[in-house]
Amino acid sequence: MNDMHGIIFAYSSDQRMKELTEHRTVSSIPFGARYRVIDFVLSSMVNAGISDIGVIMHENYQSLLDHLGPGKDWDLDRKRGGLRILPPFGLTTTGGRNTSYRGRMEALGSVLSYIKQSVRQKYIVMADGDIIANIDLEAVLDKHIASGADITAVYSRHSGENPSESTYFRFDGDGMVCDVVTSPDEPQGNSSLGVYLISKSLLLELIADCVSHNLFSFDRDVLQKRHGELKIAGYEQTGFAVRMQSTVSYFRQSMKLLEKGVRSDL
Repeated sequence: MNDMHGIIFAYSSDQRMKELTEHRTVSSIPFGARYRVIDFVLSSMVNAGISDIGVIMHENYQSLLDHLGPGKDWDLDRKRGGLRILPPFGLTTTGGRNTSYRGRMEALGSVLSYIKQSVRQKYIVMADGDIIANIDLEAVLDKHIASGADITAVYSRHSGENPSESTYFRFDGDGMVCDVVTSPDEPQGNSSLGVYLISKSLLLELIADCVSHNLFSFDRDVLQKRHGELKIAGYEQTGFAVRMQSTVSYFRQSMKLLEKGVRSDL
């Protein structure tokens, strides 16, 4: 066990996934016959020795609840800590109807009491639940500590299939982020995988600042606006890594499982 706590954002029901997410979130979509999309980031956390993981949900999460259960398949069914399901404590409403979170900071604000009271570790790994990758999070922690960074972002040189829904990083000579590009028309190179390592204390400061200023996006309102004052390091994921962003992407990445090298990476 190390000093990291996991938080997975599993509330996304991307409309571009069409019928695949009509009654479920992207995280709950079957992949590779026996798995769900969320299994890959969950396994990356457990393999890194993370024993406390919170999964943030909002709507259409019955399928995901049925799949995760108490977390026994990942040895997370524990009396203290383990797997924690985090439904919407603070509902976002529009015209009296519930809507999904607008971004990670809004989602984190809704589970602020959980972060304050239940996170015992020094560091928090935040990850979107739509990632297909086998990420060495222990190596990410080592890089974070060695670099003295405030935030370490996991990225891939693969540009992704939907630049308008992606975030890209540019680095200086020391390997630190010097520019953050969000939702461009064309790919910009180093694509964020939506996985970030940050200390609990700094994350609480950022949540408080964003909530008080009605800011909701981690990428735009934290990484992009504050990259000049925060020290943001990058960790390159060199193995297979994609994000489920459309039905076309889902089909293409499913077919790639026929490649032996891809199966080995995962």
